[in-house]
Order: sequence, then C-alpha cells, then structure tokens
Amino acid sequence: MPALALAATVGCGPSRGGTVSKVPVSVARVERRSLPYELEATGTVEPIRSVDVLPQVNGTILHVNFAEGDEVAAGQILFEIDPRPYRAALQQTEGALLRDLAQAESAAREAARYKTLAATNTVTQEDYETKQSTAAAAAAAVRSDSAAASIARLNLEYATVRAPIGGRTGRLLLHEGNLVRAGSDPLVSIVQMRPILVRFPVPATNLPALRQRAGQQLNAIALPARDSASAVQGMLSFVDNQVDTATGTVLLKARFPNHDGSLWPGEFVRITLVLGVQNDAIVVPSQAVMEGQQGTYVFVVNNDGTAATQPITVERTLDSLSVIAGVPAGALVVTDGQLRLTPNAKVDIRGGPTTETAGGGGPENPR
Repeated sequence: MPALALAATVGCGPSRGGTVSKVPVSVARVERRSLPYELEATGTVEPIRSVDVLPQVNGTILHVNFAEGDEVAAGQILFEIDPRPYRAALQQTEGALLRDLAQAESAAREAARYKTLAATNTVTQEDYETKQSTAAAAAAAVRSDSAAASIARLNLEYATVRAPIGGRTGRLLLHEGNLVRAGSDPLVSIVQMRPILVRFPVPATNLPALRQRAGQQLNAIALPARDSASAVQGMLSFVDNQVDTATGTVLLKARFPNHDGSLWPGEFVRITLVLGVQNDAIVVPSQAVMEGQQGTYVFVVNNDGTAATQPITVERTLDSLSVIAGVPAGALVVTDGQLRLTPNAKVDIRGGPTTETAGGGGPENPR
C-alpha cells in the first residue's frame, strides 16, 4: 500500500523536469466589426383607445344593430333604446317654449309702449318699470325653456347609442329587451385595432443611446409568439419620462399600422428596436464571458501562453456575440475550458485561432 500511494502521488504531480501541465482550452479572437445596434424585449400589445359603451338614458333596448366581435366605424348605430318617452318630453318642452316665446314677445311690445307713454307722463314711471320687469321675466322663461328643449333633444339623441370610436367590439353584455340605466350598465366594449401600440421595457442603461437618437424615426419589429413567421414593422412612438426604480427599466411604446390585424390587444410579442449600426463594436463570443464575485470578466491568453483574468463591461448582446469594453481587438480569449483555469495558468490551445506565442500553437507532443 505505501508503494502504491507513492506512485499515485508521483503520477499526479508535475512532469519530469518541473514542467507544469497545460490546461486544454478553446479560444477566439476579439474582433472589431460593424453590428446592428438593436434592443430586444418582450412587449405587450395594447390599443391606442379602448372604451366601454354605456347608455346615457334609461330605457329598454329595442334593437342591437351589430354582432359580437364585429368591426364597427365611429358613429355607427349600435343600440336603440325606446325613444318614446324622450320624444314626448321633447314635444312638451318645445310646446312650452313656443308658449313662453309668444308671451315674451307680447310683454316686450307692452314694455316698449309703456316706455313711450312714460316719456309723455301718460303713465307713471312705476307702471313702465313693472312692464319692463314683466318683459324681462318672460325673456328669462324663454331661455329656460330653450335649455330644457335642448336637454330633451339631447336625451332623444342618446336613445340611439352610437360607437364613439371605430374598432372591434367585444362580448355583448346586454341584449334586446334588457332595461338599462344611464351610466351604470356597460353595453359593450370597443378596442381600436388599427393602428395599435406595443409597450415594452428596456434596461435604463440604454437611455444614453435612446437620447442620442431623440427626434429620429427608429424602426421596431414585433414578432407574435403564436406566429413566428410574421414580423410586423412599426416605429418607436414613446419613451417614458422616468425610470422604474423597482426594475431599473424604462418603458417604451412602438406604434404599428396593424393593417392585417396580426397584433391582438393583450398578447405578448417579441420586439426588436433598431437603433442603427455600431461600426466599431468590440465583440467576443458570449460563451467567453464569465460572472464572478468581482463582476464580469474573460480569460485572456497572453503571449507567454498563460491565461489571465481581465474585467470587462458587457454593453449588450446580439445572438451569440457580446459587445464589450475592457479588452482590445486582436486579443485571444478563452471560450471553452475556463472552469479548469486559474489565473496565470498555462494553456494548451486545442480549438480556435492560435499564435506562435500562445500555447505553442497546438497540443503538446507526447513524451
């Protein structure tokens, strides 16, 4: 047993001559290239306008002039509430208006006549003032009747319920024969489908890039989860005026024509905001980026064939690439085998580009 233990210890130690075993790794070269500058997020489709249609008068629904789920135009007749009480009320107020108008005209003529008589002292000034007050009261009654007639006319118009906006109707909540009360019983909801919005959050670290492009038209691409083949084109329309302190994100909205109705209110979509092209991006494969207690870093292969940790900042990711700062273009970074590395460990490059001074250019020759 002692002999076997000694043999195992010797086999796991440094090779003859004090040579330290190299760690096999794969590497990639840090590159400077032009990349699309895009932000990706998950967004929620929301209508620009959405209304609940409520009756503004009491009564019984006589007719429903659409089917659930129909597309309706603004001003289209949706419901007809029994108009007879409101038609009668209008006729009553119009009759009172005509009566008081005739009385007001008679009182005005009488006041004018007494004014002439008072000028010649035929009647007293007190009699003239009485007639003048009577004429003023009659004119006030006409104005009151006119307002009452306008309200009655408006109530009669409200008995015909029209669509306040164009859009798609939802579930029908009340039907023909139902008694409705003004302002308390929603009849149906309407959402505007074209155009439509998608709201989505992006990390607040992207605010400088967004502010640099303020006033520019930025393209947005929405990809519904249910149909990965139909990308919808739109434009950024809104950037919120504050950062959400709970999530560290800022809310954006993009506007889409949605002519074919492919975006549906309430659904989740994958959205890409195109900020432009970054011509001098420093990129590495994303698998080279490591996370540690001290932050984000990569292993850089030095000219002497050792690997050292280098702190970096990841600005963004695009597909399998990470845009970074902290490592110059042309450097070699480890993409596979990092878990076996320690700082300044010797490496043996088994995959990826090699250099004459990094890792000897390939695997060691067998002894």
